[in-house]
Amino acid sequence: MITREDIRGTYETIRPYIRRTPVVQLDLGDLDPAAGELPAITLKLEQLQCAGSFKARGAFANLLLRDVPPAGVVAASGGNHGVAVAYAAHRLAVAARIFVPTVSNPAKMERIRQLGAELVVTGDRYADALAAVQAWVQSSGAMSVHAFDQRETLLGQGTLGLELAGQADQLDTVLVPVGGGGLIGGIAAWFAGSDPKPRASRTSCWSATPRSWRPSGRYGRRPGSPPNRPPRSGSRPCSPAPTSPRPGSGWPS
Repeated sequence: MITREDIRGTYETIRPYIRRTPVVQLDLGDLDPAAGELPAITLKLEQLQCAGSFKARGAFANLLLRDVPPAGVVAASGGNHGVAVAYAAHRLAVAARIFVPTVSNPAKMERIRQLGAELVVTGDRYADALAAVQAWVQSSGAMSVHAFDQRETLLGQGTLGLELAGQADQLDTVLVPVGGGGLIGGIAAWFAGSDPKPRASRTSCWSATPRSWRPSGRYGRRPGSPPNRPPRSGSRPCSPAPTSPRPGSGWPS
């Protein structure tokens, strides 16, 4: 279980290495005057974070809170997570190897190289890169930095919620984009202890999220986990699932 105190402690540890990104208020009526009165929303500009995404938070949390072996760190990524791990490793003078699939963004692959990490392109899917990471951990003794399935990653991403709570008053709903679930897991852990407690909600339509989110969104559980409850009457995805998903869609970045 991750608590607010855990996240607060993590924030103090990674704070010297990350950026406290700004927030802006946006009146939705300005975007569509014909829509009438709409509530204002607060946007957290995490694209201004070090390394270009929120993933720097989780990367630094892993490298600073865990014992990094002499073999350094390794990660699988479609782009953003790899850049973040490479950036954190560069700042902390740690050896890093990043495995990416062939469909990864060339600009992000070049950025990983520029940061001094060893880039390995392997396979056509994120799963191929992840399998390569697991093999490298076994052969080298390097420490794996998972994009979402790691306590320290969740702790780091939860610091975004901590910052947002201090920058925006009277939040009633927090909308979070979902890929692997690390960001929404960390943010939900922070706001779970707040009073009043805003609702954390994923923003992506089922057709744009990982395949596992489609059945989990429908049945309220991850595939393979014990049954929970049937879907609510009338619930449906935002849009029909595509017949042929675009390459790389839904993969952790």
